[in-house]
Amino acid sequence: MEKFVYVTYISSTPRKVWRALIDPKQTAKYWGHDNISSWKRGAKWEHRRSGKKTVDLVGKVVEFSPARRLVLTWAHTADEGRRDRHSRLTIEIAPFRKIARLTVTHDRLRRDSDMLEGITYGWPIVLSSLKTLLETGRPLPKLW
Repeated sequence: MEKFVYVTYISSTPRKVWRALIDPKQTAKYWGHDNISSWKRGAKWEHRRSGKKTVDLVGKVVEFSPARRLVLTWAHTADEGRRDRHSRLTIEIAPFRKIARLTVTHDRLRRDSDMLEGITYGWPIVLSSLKTLLETGRPLPKLW
């Protein structure tokens, strides 16, 4: 199994970074997707294309500690019922001096899988766009 880790520093507060990660109106701006969930432990999570009902990814909320830590299972919709195909996403936010440190760890990834390839390409773009949105008020242009 493989693991992907990405760390960035954002000139914002942990609370604003957190809100940008779970609020569908904000995720639509920098990701082009709405992250939909009740955000309670054990709740279903869906990654839907903004403005459409197409669901690209699904999972469950494993841990939800506002403005600090979010853990989700993560899978293609076709693999929803196959737990052996679910990876795990851990997002940690911590204050760092007067800004926020954001760490994304995506693990339990199958070697040579399209999921590993997709997140290795996608996470840096998504997180750079999130950082740009929070720091400038505008996300990066759509890069995917």
